[in-house]
Amino acid sequence: MLQRRWGWYGMWLVSVRDLQFRARRFVIAIVVVAAVFGIALAMDGMRRAVQDEAPAIVDGFDADAWLVAEGATGPFTSTRVLDASVADDVDGARRADPVVLSRTSIAADTPRDVNLVGYVPGGIGAPRIAEGRAVREPGEVVLSSGTSESVGDRVTIGGRRFVVVGRSVGGRYYFGVPTAFVDLADAQDIMFKGAPLATAIAVRGDADAPAGTVRFEDDAVVDDLNRPLQQGFSSIAITAALMWLIAAGIIGLIVYLSAIERTRDFAVFKATGAPNRVIVGGLMLQAVMVALVAAVVGIPISRLVALGMPAEAGLVWSSVLQLVLVAIVVGVLASLAAVRKALTTDPAVAFGGK
Repeated sequence: MLQRRWGWYGMWLVSVRDLQFRARRFVIAIVVVAAVFGIALAMDGMRRAVQDEAPAIVDGFDADAWLVAEGATGPFTSTRVLDASVADDVDGARRADPVVLSRTSIAADTPRDVNLVGYVPGGIGAPRIAEGRAVREPGEVVLSSGTSESVGDRVTIGGRRFVVVGRSVGGRYYFGVPTAFVDLADAQDIMFKGAPLATAIAVRGDADAPAGTVRFEDDAVVDDLNRPLQQGFSSIAITAALMWLIAAGIIGLIVYLSAIERTRDFAVFKATGAPNRVIVGGLMLQAVMVALVAAVVGIPISRLVALGMPAEAGLVWSSVLQLVLVAIVVGVLASLAAVRKALTTDPAVAFGGK
């Protein structure tokens, strides 16, 4: 009978009753921890979204290989250029088009940075269209998400006037910076004052690199595009880890304060034969319950936080599962100090001892 009394049901009941008795304190802890979890989840969503940008923009070109000038680190990150006519010298390719990949800005009261993609209309580099149509001639631009302009608006990009003819599916890269897709000639005017130059030759088919060029496969291009962002990824990961530690500290403090106030309760448990696993399990269960409720509340909070993020912050089920697992681990770790306090309680305290 005693074993049944102090079984899992007893452990659960004691934990729930204590949560009810100190409801205000635990509600405050849940709200604060939920905010911390929400920020961490939003940051993780932004990290995942940014890491997906490079493969998405490279895949969007649907190129089998990239040719860049010797000494260039890659088509997106190097300032080395080559003559656009090199595309005509590529043997064995089904198609080879010069492209200009660079950065510029949209004129406004506060200039807005954009990635610039110049391509041959109808050729390699044309974006998928979500609204409107693709670029057909100079003076037209397709804008990615992250810009406020609508189809039909006129904008000044890199000092040149354009009419917005479409909006693309995706297309953002470099930590969510939006992209302007323009005619190759317009990009050459903006970046090279009209000189017939390109930053890369996008190739479809199995072709050898002409003299003076180096061939890059898609995977190498993605790695090179992500290279300048590695410190940013590391900073996000470190900040998220600190968020988990802060959450553990908050829960640990609340549960530890509860354990101090329940010293006589633990003494009574021990004096009446309650096994240590019931005391330990009850405290851990209490901490895990707080962490899990905070995790659930943190999910909608993360969506609100994501609205203010500099880049898109998506939410995927793997992130939610990770949050739940982290919440359980945080709850267990947070309860350790309280567990130690409970296990060192003298049963004599139940009878007025100290």
